This record gives sequence, C-alpha cells and structure tokens, in this order.
Amino acid sequence: MGLTVRVTGRCQGCGACLLTCPEHAIRPHAGWAAHGGDPLRVLPERCTGCGECAEICPVDAIEELP
Repeated sequence: MGLTVRVTGRCQGCGACLLTCPEHAIRPHAGWAAHGGDPLRVLPERCTGCGECAEICPVDAIEELP
C-alpha cells in the first residue's frame, strides 16, 4: 500500500497504537534510543491508512500523511 502515517518525536512509547492497529503495521523500533529516533515505527507495506492509531494516541504523536 504505502506509508500513510508517521510516528513523530512526541511519541512516548506507550504502545496504545500497537494494540489498536488492525494490520499490525506499527512495531517497536529496536535500538531507537541509541540512534535518537522514535520508539515506534510504521511498516509502510502493512499500513492501510485507517487512522485508528492516530485517533488512539494520547499525545498526538502520529500524523496522517497526505
């Protein structure tokens, strides 16, 4: 399909989106702290753009892409 959302730097790694995503398109990002990245990443090949992850995020860390 293609990447339709992205996890921003506001992500605190709570995992709410992991449990909500029906396609399991959001995964923990191994080694994120060492590389200064985000704790979670979106798998573009699995993301369908449903937006459920963005709706559930308590800190608005997931942005829907145009």
